Amino acid sequence: MSIRTLMNRTSQTVLLIALLLASEIFLTAQQPASPASSPTKTFTNPLLPSGPDPWVMSYKGIYYFMATTGFNLTLRATPDITDLAHAQKRVVWTPPATGPYSHEIWAPEIHRFDNKWYIYFAADAGHNETHRIYVLENPAEDPMQGDWKFKGQVTDPTDKWAIDASAFELNGQKYMIWSGWQGDHDGEQDIFIAHLKNPWTIDSERTLLSRPQYPWEEVGDLLNRPSMPHLNVNEGPEILFHSQDIFLVYSASACWTDYYALGMLRARVTDNLLDAKSWHKYDHPFFHQNPEASVYATGHNGFFQSPDGQDWIIYHANSQKNQGCGPQRSPRAQPFTWNPDGTPNFGSALPAGQPLAKPSR
Repeated sequence: MSIRTLMNRTSQTVLLIALLLASEIFLTAQQPASPASSPTKTFTNPLLPSGPDPWVMSYKGIYYFMATTGFNLTLRATPDITDLAHAQKRVVWTPPATGPYSHEIWAPEIHRFDNKWYIYFAADAGHNETHRIYVLENPAEDPMQGDWKFKGQVTDPTDKWAIDASAFELNGQKYMIWSGWQGDHDGEQDIFIAHLKNPWTIDSERTLLSRPQYPWEEVGDLLNRPSMPHLNVNEGPEILFHSQDIFLVYSASACWTDYYALGMLRARVTDNLLDAKSWHKYDHPFFHQNPEASVYATGHNGFFQSPDGQDWIIYHANSQKNQGCGPQRSPRAQPFTWNPDGTPNFGSALPAGQPLAKPSR
């Protein structure tokens, strides 16, 4: 997500640590493993009690999951994405006590390029305005093994505030997308894209693709921050391919509001992705809170496919109103379909506890 807790971030991080530790005990007690002779065929959301900014990718039958902890990079591996409570876990990197990437470790994503693994994440030096994007590399076949090497900062020539990085490859070219500031001061977060020479080096100017411009993107009052009473947000950009289309799905409005929602841009896979004119931005959200189901602040999503080709969205949400942008955000997954016009149909956010068929294996 982002801007996460500009209000008392330190206390949020402490609370998150405590909740993450407690969640392991809770899940062990509440969700015992099913007997091998009678595996369950359904699951319920949330997948974990806490897990902001969830990210999933699959490789050779294994799902790799990451989420914001705030204090390290933890990787989970499992053949059953709905059983994260019992997934293999590895802390792959812990930040130094001080320095430019020592605090507020946000929105990690694991990717595989050129037969190596990469983890992108945002971190700062203890002050939000120093947030930048960093990357780790691991040449091992199994990312749960081998050594993760800190490669450094990934930045375009402007070196402005940046979070929520994601990377993808298309037609032999690599790209990075992220949320950032146009200038040096807080107040608005926008979506940018740039070309990657390699997984850790940007070699183009950044292109502005999206900024908040519709009312549903501009919910973001900060009642306890008189110096900046409002913030407009586009963040958490993710790529979704379908046929000859490429979609950029992003989170709009502030994460601490119940109105956090998913917006979308669309281009063709043959377009020049660094040209803003190649992208069409939709004027309405594609996924948002569902008060009737007690699901609020839906956002910062990812996508994956099960082996049978079913498309899935993973996202975080709160279970009560006004829970804010903290550790209460839990990861949830549900299948989605496609509309006749080629756009994704994510449906409505489903209530916690509703049985869903597990992804195929």
